[in-house]
This record gives sequence, structure tokens and C-alpha cells, in this order.
Amino acid sequence: MLNKDEILRRTNSGLDVFKHYISGQWKTGRNFLNPLYDDRKASCNIYFDRRGDIYRIKDFGNDDFSGDCFFFVGKLKGLDCSNGIDFVEILNIINRDMSLGLGNSDYTAFTTQAVTPRNNPVNIEQPKIKTYNIIQQNFTQKELEFWMQSGITPEILKLYRAVSLKEFRSVNKDDKPFFYTSSENEPLFGYMGKRHIKIYRPFSEIRFLYGGNLGENYCFGLEQLPAKGDALFITGGEKDVMTLAAHGFHAICFNSETSTIPTGIIYKLTFRFKHIVLLYDVDKTGIDSAIKHEKTLSGYGVKRLALPLSGEKKDKDVTNYFSKGNSRKEFRQLFLDFLENLYSETMTMLKSCEIDFNNPPAKAEEVISAGDVPLGTQGNILCITGGEGTGKSNYVAALIAGSIRKENKLIDTLGVDVRDNSDNKAVLLYDTEQSEVQLFKNVTNLLKRAKLQEKPQELRAFSLTGMSRKERLQAIVQSMDKYHYEYEGIRLVVIDGIADLVLSANDEAESIRIVDELYRLAGIYKTCIICVLHYVPNGLKLRGHLGSELQRKAAAILSIELDNDPSISVVKALKVRDGSPLDVPLMQFSWDKEAGMHIYIGEKPREEKEKRKETELSNVAREIFASQKHLTYIDLCDRIQQIMDVKERTAKSYIKFMREKEIIIKDPSNQNYFMIGHNI
Repeated sequence: MLNKDEILRRTNSGLDVFKHYISGQWKTGRNFLNPLYDDRKASCNIYFDRRGDIYRIKDFGNDDFSGDCFFFVGKLKGLDCSNGIDFVEILNIINRDMSLGLGNSDYTAFTTQAVTPRNNPVNIEQPKIKTYNIIQQNFTQKELEFWMQSGITPEILKLYRAVSLKEFRSVNKDDKPFFYTSSENEPLFGYMGKRHIKIYRPFSEIRFLYGGNLGENYCFGLEQLPAKGDALFITGGEKDVMTLAAHGFHAICFNSETSTIPTGIIYKLTFRFKHIVLLYDVDKTGIDSAIKHEKTLSGYGVKRLALPLSGEKKDKDVTNYFSKGNSRKEFRQLFLDFLENLYSETMTMLKSCEIDFNNPPAKAEEVISAGDVPLGTQGNILCITGGEGTGKSNYVAALIAGSIRKENKLIDTLGVDVRDNSDNKAVLLYDTEQSEVQLFKNVTNLLKRAKLQEKPQELRAFSLTGMSRKERLQAIVQSMDKYHYEYEGIRLVVIDGIADLVLSANDEAESIRIVDELYRLAGIYKTCIICVLHYVPNGLKLRGHLGSELQRKAAAILSIELDNDPSISVVKALKVRDGSPLDVPLMQFSWDKEAGMHIYIGEKPREEKEKRKETELSNVAREIFASQKHLTYIDLCDRIQQIMDVKERTAKSYIKFMREKEIIIKDPSNQNYFMIGHNI
């Protein structure tokens, strides 16, 4: 039944009526320009009146233009809402225009809007909805040739539901019937939708007509898009969409270039496509509209691409572009040029980072090594970890002593080779745990190890215990910069207690930030930064987020542990960038009372190294097979690489070793691997 209450019930308390008759982007509760008069200041909004359970428009500048949806439609149509006869007419208009199907409405299933030329920028009130009829026919050969000029095949036409019409009948805005028929010189095409049809007459004076309910968010080509894609082009028309599709590109279009683009659709598409690009005609209307839309949609990353065309009638859109003989390759190059311009600043900066194989970079100099295995190199981080009382500070002191000794002077560096400091570069020690007194004592002892009578000028030692954690990092960054220029380079940097630079070693964001910054500084100053982490490692892995980040970025990780004999400390490699950590010798050092310092006492026997390798790989196997009983060779290799942070070649050698030691067994029936005790 046609009445006020039923209309309100079907239109969300009148909100849908306002949405139907007020075009553009507006939201309830936010001011916009009143469409009832030439409003120059956004001073009206739509709000919900809780007392009347109805939506109303409120104009704060002129209250004569405030009221409910029936008042608003009456104003649009020149009717008086307070007049009973006019009010009934207003109900009929809303019922008919919104296809509510109430009372004796003349709305039928197939309807059309009044004939309206495309690309009309003038905002006009919603036209009446009228019935229409179409008669389809097969495409003629001449019609197919017309589409093929743009590369559009019969398959593309079918995919986008473009049809050939023999006849189209409807009525105009004055309810007078009219019809168009197809001819050889004036073909008639239609883009079929679920509740509408859009008529396309390419060689006629009136080129576009509409039938049915296009809706507020008409978007051609949306249904044909893939779930994910790289680039999506927004074009000016349906033919341009199909032309791009025919050449392998994704595209959509809205009702016209001047139509408001629904932000809701664009927002959803940003999750599906890397780039959303406006590709409008290069005539004045297209350029102005593209600039306007690019500004409106800038928050969604929408950009604008201009075609290299003249802008004349037959040389302005992407269909003309391909019709002129340009291929998919040329268009891809056009898009590539667009990206190069878009990313010009980044690409300029990145150019200096690109590897030039004609001029290879100088090999990073080894600062610290064990035998043939580099542990600390220029531009990298070396991590030293271990529990309390294992001798970490004494080990680090030996490395510092080696780095400040003069050329050809032999000293005990506890089993590793350390490059001397014949070029007098800076050696920096930042201690975050020990007092000034203890640090002075430690430095005095390392000078004795280096066989120096006094501290060299280039050795700078700092106790940072009196600073806040934030100030410590700032002090390190700024002082490194100063000493780099003062000494024309930095040989070695030691941060004894890296965990004291962050609030919590389990803070992932802070851990990543600190390690990234130190890695950046190592690269800038071409030095090796030793980070001492006072953690007890878990097997071959470091604990906490800080430990995990160091595990990823450090070129090598050494763990200092007490031997079965607690007077002896053992140095184990947890990670080396080149090679296997389990193949690095187990180095030993202990306190020598006569020398008054720790001294190197050699490597552990080969049997001990093999035993350690077997123990560690057994632990890794238990971790892998705890969650999965059987694994293929490839999966097992991947898991070892992930857990132990080693290369594929090393992981394969570990699998071979585990098979030889029968840590894992290969099932002959399915060629999968399992661990004894985990194969049930």
C-alpha cells in the first residue's frame, strides 16, 4: 500500500531517499552544499531525528530548506509537502523513481532512464524510469571487424556481455515512445547488466542511452577482474575497458569520466591491486576529470597516466592508442616510464646501491678470523654471547688488544687472528654494565696483553652506566661519527652489553631498530662492530627478540661456555656466514696465574668436535620431528636451513651426517625421513 509509513519502512527511515536524489559524496552528520539552491558554503547535513524515527536534512544557513525526505522531494519537484494532493504526488514520485513497487505504480521489471547524452557534466535531477524492450541479433561480420580494429575479439565481447541489437524501444522523459534500429551504417550495441542495459551507437549523433536501473555505483568490468593483480586501469568508457582486456590488462570504468568515483569500490580494490591508475581521454574533459579524481582519491594511492596522443576526436583514448598500431609491448613501456617517473627519487638513490659487475666492490677486509674462517669483517656485526662468569669480557679484551697492537707484534689473542692497527684508526669500547673503576682495570689489563706501556690515543673506552638507554645509543652514534673523521676510520667497535640499549630484549620493534642501526653504522664506517650479549644460548640459537635479530644480521656468532672443567672456557661458533658453525674448531682458554691473564690452551680434540656436532644435530632433529613424524628430503633440508640459519649446501651435509650417525633414518617404502622414537 502506498503511504508515508510504508515508504519510510522500505527506505531506512528516509535515508535511502536522500541517497537517491542527492548525488556526490556526503555522509550523515557532516556538512555539505545544499542541492536545493546555489549554496556556496557547506552548511547543511543529514541527521537522524530519534523522536520522529526519521532522517532529516538541516540547513544551518537557511531553515526554509530544512525538513524530512518528503519535504526534500517536494522542493525538488516544485510541490508543496503541506498540500494533501501534492503530498500524494510526492509519494508517487518516490515510489516510481525508487522502484519501490507500492500501490498502483507503473514500474515494471524492464525500465530505462530518459535519453541523456554521455559525459554531460551538468547535475540534473533523477530522470523518470520507463519501460524498454530490446531485440538481440548475432554480430554481423562488419560489426565484428569494427570491434577487431581495437583488438576486441568475440570472446572478449561475450566475457563482458556486449551484444548486438536489432532494435531498442523505450519512451522519453515526456512519455513519448521512440525506438532505434540497427543498420549497416549505424549499428546498435548493448552492454548487458543484471538490471540494466547501456546502449552504444558508435556512429550516431546520440551515442549512449540507458535502460533499467544503473544504480548509484555503476562500474563496468568489475565482475571480470581477477582476485589479485598488479595494475588496474580506470578508463573513460566500456570500449576502452574491453580494448585493454584484449591486450592483457585489467580495467574498469564508471558511467562517465565526470561521474563521481565511489570511494568504497576503490578502497576494496586497493587490497587486490598494487597500482590503480586513471587512464582517461587526453581531451580537456578527460584531463580535467583525471586531475580532479587523482586529487580526490590520493588517499588510496590512485595515480594518473596520460597517453601520448593529440587529444583530437579520433586521437584521445586508449582505444585510439592501440588502433594506431601500438602493441602491448609499447603500452607496457609506457607504464614502465610512468613507474620510473613515479619512483624517480627512490630509483636515483637505489642506483648507487646497485652492484656493478664491471667494477666489483672491494672485498671486505677481515678484522677477526679463526683459521680460514672469517668471523668479523668490515661492514658487519660479530656477536659474542654466553652466561655469567664464562669469560666473555676477557675474550673481548683479547680482541681489543689484538686490534691496538702495532704491526708484527705477537700477542695472545686466545686462538683467533686479529688485524693490527698499523694505520692508527679508532678502536672504540662502549661498556653499559661495568663501573668506571672496573672498566679502568679491564683496559689496563688489555694494554698489558697488547704489550703496550700506555694507552694509545686511538683507543677510546667509555662507561655508559650513568646514561639512560636512549642516551646511550645517541652517544654511540654521534661519537662514532666524530672519531671516524678524527682518526680517518674506525678499526673496531665493541658494545659490551647491547641488551642495555633497549628497554626489553623481548621488545621486537626495539630489537629490530637497534640491530638495523648498528648494521647501518658498520656499513657506513666500514668497520666491524662486536656486540656482547649476556644471554645463555639455547643450542645453536640465541634467546629473545634481540637474540633472534642478531642471529639474522650478524656475520658470525661466538658462544663462550664453561667446559666440564670450570677453569676452562670453550669458544663455540653458533653461526658463520660462510660455512658451517659445527666445522669451526672448539677453541679453549683458561686463567694463567703466572701470566696474570687468560691464555689460549689450544683446540679441543677432533672427537670432541664430532661429539658436539652429533649432540647439536640430534637436538635439531628432535625439534623438527616433534611436530611432524615424516618429512621428505626437500622439506627436511628447508627446516634445517630455517632453524640453523645455514645455506642449502650446509644443510645437505648435515642430513648426510645425521644419516651416518643414524640420528635420522630413511624409510625405503616412501623415501621419507623419520627419527627413531618419532616414527610411530
